[in-house]
Amino acid sequence: MGVSGCGKSTVGQQLAALLGCDFLEGDSLHPPRNVALMAAGTPLTDADRAEWLALIARRLAQALAAGQGLVVSCSALRRAYRDQLRAACPGLRWVLLRGSSAQLQARLAQRSGHYMPASLLASQLATLELPGADEQVLVLDIGEPAAALAAAAFAQLRQPSPRIDQALTDQTLTDQTSTDQAQTRPPA
Repeated sequence: MGVSGCGKSTVGQQLAALLGCDFLEGDSLHPPRNVALMAAGTPLTDADRAEWLALIARRLAQALAAGQGLVVSCSALRRAYRDQLRAACPGLRWVLLRGSSAQLQARLAQRSGHYMPASLLASQLATLELPGADEQVLVLDIGEPAAALAAAAFAQLRQPSPRIDQALTDQTLTDQTSTDQAQTRPPA
């Protein structure tokens, strides 16, 4: 997660390769209207992002249901967005790629072929709500090479997370209880 130019796609692809799972470019799920807005230099609103976040949440939930890993690049700028994605995929783990405005501007100046103009960086930085300690987000400095960032994320994600293990256990118990209740309900 992170703002435009932080390296989400590059690091995400490398992390997915290390984990042996699929990578989903979150930007590919933006509806054409959002792409047009961003290309025109218009910042997205919460309403603009709603359909996009719902699509990402659906893909995460599908991967979880199938027992498959999935690395997704997604800005996830606001806590509410992250909460929505967490609700769809209990146990979701986050990596925030963070850098200075100057670092990000320099990267965006070198990037070509992307619809997101550098002029929107300021609005993304203003929208970004840094994760709280309760979110257990791994924060990495984009001053390091992408391969080093992917390796650091891989090392951290391989470590068990008691909080995430508990969330998965709670979800399993909830799913099992729902199944048991459905099986013991008398026919209507």
